[in-house]
Amino acid sequence: MASIQAPHDPSGDKIAASQVSGTAVFDPAGEKLGQVYDIVIDKVSGQTDYAVLSFGGFLGIGDRYHPLPWQQLQYHTRLGGYVVDMNRAQLETAPHYDADDIGRWSGGHSRAVDAYYDGGITPGGGDAGLGSAPIR
Repeated sequence: MASIQAPHDPSGDKIAASQVSGTAVFDPAGEKLGQVYDIVIDKVSGQTDYAVLSFGGFLGIGDRYHPLPWQQLQYHTRLGGYVVDMNRAQLETAPHYDADDIGRWSGGHSRAVDAYYDGGITPGGGDAGLGSAPIR
C-alpha cells in the first residue's frame, strides 16, 4: 500500500491526488498514450470528473491536454497505470486544449468533451470547460 516511504506502490485501493499526476495512461494493447497531467474535481460534489492526459509532445514540448472522463480510466496494477478504451488515433481526434488554456476550468465547454466520450451524458456532473477558450 502507498505510504510516505513508497508513494507509488499501487497495491492499495486509494490514491492521493498528488500521486495521480504523472501516472502513465495506456491503450487496451498496453501501448503508452501519455500520462495524467492533472485531475479535475467538481467543487460542489467532490467527485472527480476528469483526468487531464498529457499527450503528443516530446519532453513536455508540444503536448496537448485531453480531458478524459474519470470513469473511462481503469487502473491496472500490472502496468502501474491507467488503461483507457481508446487507441492513439481516437485520442488524436478527441477534444483537447493547449497548455495556455489548461488552468481556466470554468464555463460550459465540458459538454463537447462529454459528447465525444458518451453521447452527452455528463460523467461526473461537473463542468470542465475553459470559459471562452476553444476546444479543438
